[in-house]
Amino acid sequence: MRSFILPAFAAGAIATAALGLAGAAGAAPSGAPGASQTVRQLQASGFDVIVNKVGTAPLDQCVVSAVRPGQTFSRTDSGAPGAMGDIVTTVNAMTVYVDVAC
Repeated sequence: MRSFILPAFAAGAIATAALGLAGAAGAAPSGAPGASQTVRQLQASGFDVIVNKVGTAPLDQCVVSAVRPGQTFSRTDSGAPGAMGDIVTTVNAMTVYVDVAC
């Protein structure tokens, strides 16, 4: 009985996640986002953006095909300003990969 409950629970969780993502996709604006705008928004949010471009058109004429997380660099110590002796994790850099097609 126990071996049946876990796969059934996992299948239910996957189905719920798929329905949730479908609802989020339906709420998104139609059409692919502009690559230049996406890169600017990510940079304004503090990300180091690496663009993987297919095609020769300028970036402002490209569309985003994927945004993938990259490595996040952080440090954990008690020497951070305002830590007051507590151990604090400080994020130093966040990287994201943006795939574009032109």
